Amino acid sequence: MERVKKDFETLAEEAIDNIRADRDQTKELLKDLVKYLSSDEHRHKEVGLIAAKYVETLQRSNEQLVKIATLQKKGEKASMDLSQSERDDIFDQLNEGVNDVKKNKKDS
Repeated sequence: MERVKKDFETLAEEAIDNIRADRDQTKELLKDLVKYLSSDEHRHKEVGLIAAKYVETLQRSNEQLVKIATLQKKGEKASMDLSQSERDDIFDQLNEGVNDVKKNKKDS
């Protein structure tokens, strides 16, 4: 289990680094495109779809980061196991609740 967690962490770090690099590159391309567009209004028809693709790439990278964060959070939750004494306490509390319900039904 520890190896899987380490592999996930390594892959997640690599994915995040790649996402950040892609975002930086896309931002630079988008800046260049905005400069190109600002010099002539008619260029929007020419490169509008390209600009949309750049923005779509940035949105996708946000979604990827959210997915990685969600997976990481799920992994943290899975690693929070209860000790035997904690399980026993919960079991005892549940039994007390069941006994209370039974007693209340009897008294009614």
